[in-house]
Amino acid sequence: MTATPRLLTGRLVLDPLRVEDAEEMAVVLADPALYTFIGGEPPSVERLRDRFGRMIAGPGPDDAGEVWHNWTVGLRAASGDEPDGGPAVGTVQATVTPAEATSDVAWVVGTGHQGLGLATEAAAAMAGWLLSTGIHRLVAHIHPEHAASERVAQKIGLLATGTFDDDGEQLWALDGPDEEA
Repeated sequence: MTATPRLLTGRLVLDPLRVEDAEEMAVVLADPALYTFIGGEPPSVERLRDRFGRMIAGPGPDDAGEVWHNWTVGLRAASGDEPDGGPAVGTVQATVTPAEATSDVAWVVGTGHQGLGLATEAAAAMAGWLLSTGIHRLVAHIHPEHAASERVAQKIGLLATGTFDDDGEQLWALDGPDEEA
Protein backbone atom coordinates (compact mmCIF):
# COMPACT_ATOMS: atom_id res chain seq x y z
CA MET A 1 0.00 0.00 0.00
CA THR A 2 1.27 3.43 -0.88
CA ALA A 3 2.05 6.32 1.47
CA THR A 4 -0.74 8.72 2.40
CA PRO A 5 -0.87 11.34 -0.36
CA ARG A 6 -2.06 14.91 -0.38
CA LEU A 7 -5.55 15.03 -1.94
CA LEU A 8 -7.14 18.10 -3.51
CA THR A 9 -10.80 18.87 -4.18
CA GLY A 10 -12.51 21.98 -5.44
CA ARG A 11 -12.67 23.50 -1.94
CA LEU A 12 -10.39 21.37 0.21
CA VAL A 13 -6.85 20.21 0.78
CA LEU A 14 -6.46 16.85 2.53
CA ASP A 15 -2.95 16.71 3.95
CA PRO A 16 -1.37 13.69 5.64
CA LEU A 17 -1.74 14.05 9.39
CA ARG A 18 1.22 15.55 11.32
CA VAL A 19 1.84 15.83 15.05
CA GLU A 20 2.13 19.59 14.49
CA ASP A 21 -1.56 19.64 13.51
CA ALA A 22 -2.63 18.92 17.11
CA GLU A 23 -2.92 22.54 18.23
CA GLU A 24 -5.16 23.61 15.33
CA MET A 25 -7.19 20.39 15.46
CA ALA A 26 -7.82 20.78 19.21
CA VAL A 27 -9.75 23.96 18.35
CA VAL A 28 -11.68 22.20 15.55
CA LEU A 29 -12.56 19.30 17.87
CA ALA A 30 -13.35 21.42 20.96
CA ASP A 31 -17.16 21.44 20.73
CA PRO A 32 -18.66 18.77 23.02
CA ALA A 33 -21.54 18.41 20.53
CA LEU A 34 -19.15 16.54 18.20
CA TYR A 35 -19.10 13.64 20.67
CA THR A 36 -22.87 13.10 20.89
CA PHE A 37 -22.76 10.03 18.65
CA ILE A 38 -19.13 8.90 18.94
CA GLY A 39 -18.62 9.28 22.67
CA GLY A 40 -15.69 10.81 24.47
CA GLU A 41 -14.89 14.44 25.07
CA PRO A 42 -12.87 17.18 23.42
CA PRO A 43 -9.17 16.25 23.55
CA SER A 44 -6.42 18.50 24.88
CA VAL A 45 -3.58 19.54 22.60
CA GLU A 46 -1.25 17.16 24.45
CA ARG A 47 -3.64 14.21 24.06
CA LEU A 48 -3.95 14.98 20.35
CA ARG A 49 -0.16 15.16 19.97
CA ASP A 50 0.13 11.73 21.58
CA ARG A 51 -2.73 10.31 19.51
CA PHE A 52 -1.43 11.77 16.25
CA GLY A 53 2.04 10.39 17.00
CA ARG A 54 0.59 6.90 17.43
CA MET A 55 -1.54 7.26 14.30
CA ILE A 56 1.45 8.38 12.23
CA ALA A 57 3.61 5.55 13.60
CA GLY A 58 1.03 3.12 12.29
CA PRO A 59 -0.44 -0.10 13.54
CA GLY A 60 1.14 -2.04 16.37
CA PRO A 61 1.31 -5.81 16.81
CA ASP A 62 -2.39 -6.01 17.71
CA ASP A 63 -3.29 -4.42 14.38
CA ALA A 64 -0.93 -6.40 12.16
CA GLY A 65 -2.08 -6.46 8.57
CA GLU A 66 -3.58 -2.96 8.71
CA VAL A 67 -2.41 0.24 7.06
CA TRP A 68 -3.55 3.57 8.46
CA HIS A 69 -4.19 6.68 6.37
CA ASN A 70 -5.11 9.88 8.20
CA TRP A 71 -5.64 13.35 6.81
CA THR A 72 -6.39 16.79 8.15
CA VAL A 73 -9.00 18.56 6.05
CA GLY A 74 -8.32 22.23 5.34
CA LEU A 75 -10.09 24.85 3.31
CA ARG A 76 -8.31 25.35 0.01
CA ALA A 77 -6.65 28.72 -0.53
CA ALA A 78 -5.19 28.93 -4.04
CA SER A 79 -1.66 30.32 -4.11
CA GLY A 80 -0.15 30.15 -7.57
CA ASP A 81 -0.19 26.67 -9.08
CA GLU A 82 0.09 24.79 -5.79
CA PRO A 83 -2.83 25.32 -3.40
CA ASP A 84 -2.01 25.91 0.22
CA GLY A 85 -4.03 24.33 2.96
CA GLY A 86 -6.11 26.96 4.71
CA PRO A 87 -7.77 26.67 8.11
CA ALA A 88 -8.40 23.12 9.29
CA VAL A 89 -12.04 22.05 9.39
CA GLY A 90 -11.80 18.33 10.20
CA THR A 91 -10.20 14.96 9.55
CA VAL A 92 -10.80 11.84 7.50
CA GLN A 93 -9.26 8.45 8.09
CA ALA A 94 -8.99 5.03 6.52
CA THR A 95 -8.01 1.77 8.19
CA VAL A 96 -7.03 -0.47 5.31
CA THR A 97 -6.74 -4.26 5.39
CA PRO A 98 -4.79 -4.89 2.17
CA ALA A 99 -5.14 -8.69 2.32
CA GLU A 100 -8.92 -8.28 2.10
CA ALA A 101 -8.86 -5.14 -0.11
CA THR A 102 -11.16 -3.43 2.41
CA SER A 103 -11.05 -0.20 4.36
CA ASP A 104 -12.99 1.20 7.26
CA VAL A 105 -13.50 4.93 6.71
CA ALA A 106 -14.47 7.79 9.00
CA TRP A 107 -14.85 11.55 8.88
CA VAL A 108 -15.40 14.46 11.24
CA VAL A 109 -15.91 18.15 10.51
CA GLY A 110 -15.95 20.77 13.24
CA THR A 111 -19.36 22.14 14.13
CA GLY A 112 -18.56 25.57 12.72
CA HIS A 113 -18.15 24.09 9.24
CA GLN A 114 -20.94 21.51 9.22
CA GLY A 115 -23.83 21.64 6.78
CA LEU A 116 -21.68 22.95 3.92
CA GLY A 117 -20.93 19.63 2.20
CA LEU A 118 -17.31 19.62 3.38
CA ALA A 119 -17.50 16.18 5.03
CA THR A 120 -19.00 14.75 1.84
CA GLU A 121 -16.33 16.38 -0.32
CA ALA A 122 -13.48 15.16 1.90
CA ALA A 123 -14.91 11.65 2.30
CA ALA A 124 -15.47 11.38 -1.46
CA ALA A 125 -11.86 12.37 -2.15
CA MET A 126 -10.61 9.76 0.32
CA ALA A 127 -12.95 7.08 -1.07
CA GLY A 128 -11.93 7.82 -4.65
CA TRP A 129 -8.26 7.52 -3.77
CA LEU A 130 -8.80 4.27 -1.84
CA LEU A 131 -10.71 2.69 -4.73
CA SER A 132 -7.97 3.80 -7.14
CA THR A 133 -5.41 1.86 -5.08
CA GLY A 134 -7.25 -1.45 -5.44
CA ILE A 135 -9.47 -1.34 -2.37
CA HIS A 136 -12.76 -3.06 -3.23
CA ARG A 137 -14.90 -2.47 -0.14
CA LEU A 138 -15.37 0.61 2.02
CA VAL A 139 -17.17 0.39 5.36
CA ALA A 140 -18.29 3.15 7.74
CA HIS A 141 -19.65 2.53 11.25
CA ILE A 142 -22.41 5.08 11.89
CA HIS A 143 -24.62 5.63 14.94
CA PRO A 144 -28.22 4.94 13.83
CA GLU A 145 -29.36 8.41 14.97
CA HIS A 146 -26.52 10.31 13.26
CA ALA A 147 -28.48 11.51 10.23
CA ALA A 148 -25.74 13.87 9.01
CA SER A 149 -23.16 11.07 8.79
CA GLU A 150 -25.71 8.82 7.13
CA ARG A 151 -26.21 11.52 4.48
CA VAL A 152 -22.45 11.74 3.90
CA ALA A 153 -22.29 7.96 3.54
CA GLN A 154 -25.17 7.94 1.05
CA LYS A 155 -23.69 10.77 -1.00
CA ILE A 156 -20.38 8.95 -1.43
CA GLY A 157 -22.13 5.74 -2.45
CA LEU A 158 -22.28 3.71 0.75
CA LEU A 159 -25.44 1.75 1.52
CA ALA A 160 -26.89 0.77 4.89
CA THR A 161 -26.27 -2.95 5.39
CA GLY A 162 -28.71 -3.61 8.23
CA THR A 163 -25.77 -5.06 10.18
CA PHE A 164 -24.69 -3.49 13.47
CA ASP A 165 -21.33 -3.68 15.24
CA ASP A 166 -20.80 -4.38 18.94
CA ASP A 167 -21.20 -0.66 19.72
CA GLY A 168 -24.64 -0.55 18.09
CA GLU A 169 -23.43 1.35 15.04
CA GLN A 170 -24.80 0.38 11.65
CA LEU A 171 -22.34 -0.69 8.97
CA TRP A 172 -22.59 1.25 5.71
CA ALA A 173 -20.70 -0.25 2.78
CA LEU A 174 -19.64 0.40 -0.78
CA ASP A 175 -18.50 -2.50 -2.90
CA GLY A 176 -16.21 -1.16 -5.61
CA PRO A 177 -15.15 -2.87 -8.82
CA ASP A 178 -13.73 -6.37 -8.63
CA GLU A 179 -10.08 -6.97 -9.55
CA GLU A 180 -11.03 -8.61 -12.83
CA ALA A 181 -13.22 -5.66 -13.87
